[in-house]
Amino acid sequence: MKKILLFIALLVMSFTSYGQDTKVPHQSVFLEFGGSGLAFSFNYDFRFDDSRLDTWGMRVGAGGFYVDGESFYSVPVVVNRLFGKGPHYFEAGFGLTLFGQDDESFTYCGSGYEDNNGNYICTQTNLSDPGQWFILPVDGSPSLMGTMNLGYRKVPIDGGLTWRANLTPIFNNNGFWPLFAGIGIGYAF
Repeated sequence: MKKILLFIALLVMSFTSYGQDTKVPHQSVFLEFGGSGLAFSFNYDFRFDDSRLDTWGMRVGAGGFYVDGESFYSVPVVVNRLFGKGPHYFEAGFGLTLFGQDDESFTYCGSGYEDNNGNYICTQTNLSDPGQWFILPVDGSPSLMGTMNLGYRKVPIDGGLTWRANLTPIFNNNGFWPLFAGIGIGYAF
C-alpha cells in the first residue's frame, strides 16, 4: 500500500511540475516604424537567457527603400534589457545603426557651378544648413548613428501578437536629438 501511495504521489508531482513548465516567448520578430531603424526596419529580438523575459537581450534588423531614384538602407543592432512582469515590460537599450543613402542627399551645397555637361559641381558644403539629412547632419554615406531605447513592450505570456512604443534618442559626432521615437508590431514565440 505504501508503494502505491508513493507511486501516486510521484505521479501527481510529475504532472504538477509538467503543467507549470511553460515555454517563455524569448524571441520575437517585428516591424518597426521610426526607432533604431531610423525610417523603418524588420527586426529579430531574442533574450540571452531563454527561460526569462526580464533579462538582457539583443535585436538585429534591416530596413530600406528605393523611391524615385532615392535609396536608403539601415541595419540596427541594439542590446536591450526588459524590466517587469508579463505581459507588460519597460525596455531600455543602446546600440548602433549603420545606414546609407545617395551621397547627394547628405550635404547641402552652399555654392557651386554647372559644368559643360550640365552637372552641378558643389564647391562649398554646409552640414548645419536646413538642407541637412534626417534631423542630425551626417558626414557621408555609409554612416553610423548611435541609438538609445526607452519605452514600453507588451509580450503575451504564451507568445503571440506583441507591440512596442519607444522614445529613441539618436546621436552621432555632429549632435544629439532626444525626441526621436518608434512604434513596432510583431509576433513573439
